Amino acid sequence: MLKFPVYLDYNSTTPVDPLVLEKMLPYFNDKFGNAASKTHSFGWIAEEAVDQAREKVAALINSEKEEIVFTSGSTEAINFALKGVFENYISKGNHIVTVKTEHKAVLDTCSYLETKGAAITYLAVDREGMIDLNRLSDAITEKTILVSVMFANNETGVMQHIEEIGSICKEKKVLFFCDATQAAGKTRVDVNEHQVDLMCISAHKLYGPKGTGALYIRRKNPRAKPAPLIHGGGHEREFRSGTLNVPGIVGFGEACALAQKKMWEDGERISKLRTLLEQSLAETGNNFINGSIRNRLHNTTNISFNGINSGIFIKELPDIAVATGSACTSAVAEPSHVLKAMGLSDEEANSSIRFSLGRFTTEEEIKFAIEQIKKISR
Repeated sequence: MLKFPVYLDYNSTTPVDPLVLEKMLPYFNDKFGNAASKTHSFGWIAEEAVDQAREKVAALINSEKEEIVFTSGSTEAINFALKGVFENYISKGNHIVTVKTEHKAVLDTCSYLETKGAAITYLAVDREGMIDLNRLSDAITEKTILVSVMFANNETGVMQHIEEIGSICKEKKVLFFCDATQAAGKTRVDVNEHQVDLMCISAHKLYGPKGTGALYIRRKNPRAKPAPLIHGGGHEREFRSGTLNVPGIVGFGEACALAQKKMWEDGERISKLRTLLEQSLAETGNNFINGSIRNRLHNTTNISFNGINSGIFIKELPDIAVATGSACTSAVAEPSHVLKAMGLSDEEANSSIRFSLGRFTTEEEIKFAIEQIKKISR
């Protein structure tokens, strides 16, 4: 039986998987200890739970558990990576290379760093949302200390050639930071194979709780050394002070373990549902897909509907939860910076809707969405 509204905004956030919630519950009450308490069993139990969760998070991206630093989410991790590298590596250079289609957490942090003396190169993308690797290579100078490129775009699902980017950074001897918030748990992410030095992921994008994330920091070949963003107590090997969110971290770890187990099964099923959605809507003949069809996540499609205003269109779909872009910019009344960077006009960008499917999306829900959208797009 359908539940309303039908949720097709999984890139914004995901529901906590019941198996994740089950793992978390004891740590709110029965096992409520502070993981930093070293003198009694309550603290030891919490510390052990955090350690096990750290292993599960590390396993999802093929890192060592000691390379995982827990944060409140990807936004904090992005600020930590960018500001931390700039502060600690300023003696080597002040240049950072990023992309015009990055999440606002990256772009706004880069804008802030410009006020502190950073020189930022913002790479363009083509109509498919892909960067030119030759231009990336050419943009790196002797003063470049960091390249920041997201794994998969939150609005279009477009995936960059991360392994090639990692190789370029390795050859040029600059650090590579990758925002894998949307990619982790949906596609294979391997920090060693992709030659990533810093990477952020977030629990609530992969069926874990909100308010918990992580920054991967490479320990060797090369060793990345960002300056701490938060001081006070020396938690997380002095990288990130503050009492650890034990229930959230336990949930994060379980969510990563489930994602690793169910990734290909979920991917195959969700991909078929997205194909059904796209092909059925294409029958109306008045829409087109934004971004690369070959290089994208299996769960995301960004569609422009000719002659409509997406804001008005969505209001006419009260029983379907979709988005016009990133949840973090949904209050901003301007065309998507991602779609504009890809060459879309204001009118085309303002007619675009992002559909993002997930683990609990059903065929019945997709068919209902198709029926409702066709009714109002005729």
